[in-house]
Amino acid sequence: MHQHSVSAARHDWTVEEVRALFALPFNDLLFQAASVHRRHFDANRVQLSRLLSIKTGSCPEDCKYCPQSAHYDTGLDKESLMEVDAVLQAAARAKQDGATRFCMGAAWRNPGRELDKVVRMVEGVKALGLESCATLGMLTAEQAQALKQAGLDYYNHNIDSSEEYYQEIITTRSFADRLETLAHVREAGMKVCCGGIVGMGEDEDDRAAMLTTLATMDSHPESVPINLLIRVPGTPLADVPATDPIDFVRTIAVARIVMPKSYVRLAAGRQSMSDELQALCFFAGVNSIFCGEVLLTAGNAAPDRDQSLFARLGLQPETL
Repeated sequence: MHQHSVSAARHDWTVEEVRALFALPFNDLLFQAASVHRRHFDANRVQLSRLLSIKTGSCPEDCKYCPQSAHYDTGLDKESLMEVDAVLQAAARAKQDGATRFCMGAAWRNPGRELDKVVRMVEGVKALGLESCATLGMLTAEQAQALKQAGLDYYNHNIDSSEEYYQEIITTRSFADRLETLAHVREAGMKVCCGGIVGMGEDEDDRAAMLTTLATMDSHPESVPINLLIRVPGTPLADVPATDPIDFVRTIAVARIVMPKSYVRLAAGRQSMSDELQALCFFAGVNSIFCGEVLLTAGNAAPDRDQSLFARLGLQPETL
């Protein structure tokens, strides 16, 4: 197994093999992950993305982690879909701040009639010279084609957890629904951004199963966001026990080993992470982050803190 895991990308991982990676001594796991990372990437370059909530709250889904669900009272200010010009102004600021990808998130079950407006946003973001990404809920094949024709580079649709644990977190759509949207995205020719959330009460076997699902796709997701649960008051997961930071780093490292050519992104939860924890994540194979003060509706690490950390670690933002 060790020989396989540092060579070319595999798509035949078994959940037992992935569990065995999680079980390695921490130093051995990080050494293997860092070795894989250096084989495929510049270890000191980090891709910067900016995420904007273009439509906030009132989502009919019941994802237990999400403050934007209409099922929970989290005190969130609900906002309808933003105007195109306002989104493009935010994209221009993101580019000035060093972001190379602009991600637009809408709290929808699916885009419906408002897709035309999002298409205009995508076209505008592309015209600025940025990579574009959107997360708009479930897509039909036709909607995926429309986004591809507009120039959308990436579509984000996370599987969140293992298929077994998924039903503990969401009841309004199935794991199979998620995979169907991802298939439509692939068939349309867009790149896939797909990862999960650590810290929702799942166990290590669930994390292994989640990564196995991603690593056995015909094409690995080009972008794999690993989120640390933000425990939002008012959501059913507000009081779930905190995740051991070492366990979180293990998840990052295993993701890097089983998807060696994917960008692994340190996504939600970074604001609460120490500099030392983030440094371990970078060593374990993270090479993408969200920059900016806000991540959809949650806080994010402040830009000056990121600049300071990058300087201390000798990291450089990736350029297009």
